[in-house]
Amino acid sequence: MDVRELTLDEWADALPDAGFELFHAPEALRVLDDHSAGQLRLYGGFKGDQPVGLFPVFVREQAVGRAVLSPPPGRGVPRLGPLVMPASPKRRKREKVNGRFAEAVLDELDVDDSLTVFRAVCPTTYPDPRPYVWSDLDLDTSFTYHLDVDGDTDALLSSFSKSLRREIRDAKDLDVSVRVDNDEGPRRVFERTRDRYAEQDRPFRLSWPYVADLTDALADADRCRTYVVEDADGEFLSGIIVPYSNDAAHYWLGGARTVHDGVSVNSLLHWRIVEDIAAGEPRESVDTYDLMGANTERLCRYKAKFGADLVPYYGIESGGAATTAAKTAYRLVSR
Repeated sequence: MDVRELTLDEWADALPDAGFELFHAPEALRVLDDHSAGQLRLYGGFKGDQPVGLFPVFVREQAVGRAVLSPPPGRGVPRLGPLVMPASPKRRKREKVNGRFAEAVLDELDVDDSLTVFRAVCPTTYPDPRPYVWSDLDLDTSFTYHLDVDGDTDALLSSFSKSLRREIRDAKDLDVSVRVDNDEGPRRVFERTRDRYAEQDRPFRLSWPYVADLTDALADADRCRTYVVEDADGEFLSGIIVPYSNDAAHYWLGGARTVHDGVSVNSLLHWRIVEDIAAGEPRESVDTYDLMGANTERLCRYKAKFGADLVPYYGIESGGAATTAAKTAYRLVSR
């Protein structure tokens, strides 16, 4: 297998038609590179001219060592990590490609160095992290909810919980409207979310320049919409920023609990997003709504009402006493 660094244009050419996360898209990687510490490196594994593996990482050199991260921290990127797309459907050959690609990338990055901090959070489509475990990396498992969306929205609505259906119905009876607003919407959603975090004394690490650049770049590529709900006077009530991969729409930012005339309006926002997915807007290939996380019990009580599938994904990271010390030193220097 030939493993080499790629330019963003070469990366775009090598991406498969399906199976990648929204932040694997070259438009998103370019923005991440502009707003993240460290150097973006794009690794591609090839069998002849056929790409069989892709892995984006951000490498940051510090006086105390080196951090190799995919995704970079503090940018609201839930998953990035490796993509493997062997040509053969046979398990033996798929495992061989996966193992060789993992070994080659880890060797290229010198992950065995005790002063190197390595962490990657894999796509939901990446099924086999064992080669990284066999390279003495630690493994953890997280979850998200995937809602399958087809053209039968009546059946889909019937599959929701009774309370969620009632919230959608009650919000429809209000004098409110839901629309796509890619102009002022992202700023409104950002500020409402930032303020909500402040009210709860929770850290909010996203910056407006980053969110603006990301939503603009993705919207230009038909990979992002911002949905807002407004009252009869056009006053902003709530909103959700929804980026798209080729397969899924993602509940990325927004949706802070908002009650208008005694009714929560966020369920109506989600329902409009689902209706647009079913109608093939803005991308015909999208058939999934990723509710972006199923790891916080308090939030899961609401997300579980959609009856979506629980989907695992994997985190892989360096471990051991020396690496733990390096992680601590890296966090101190990075503050």
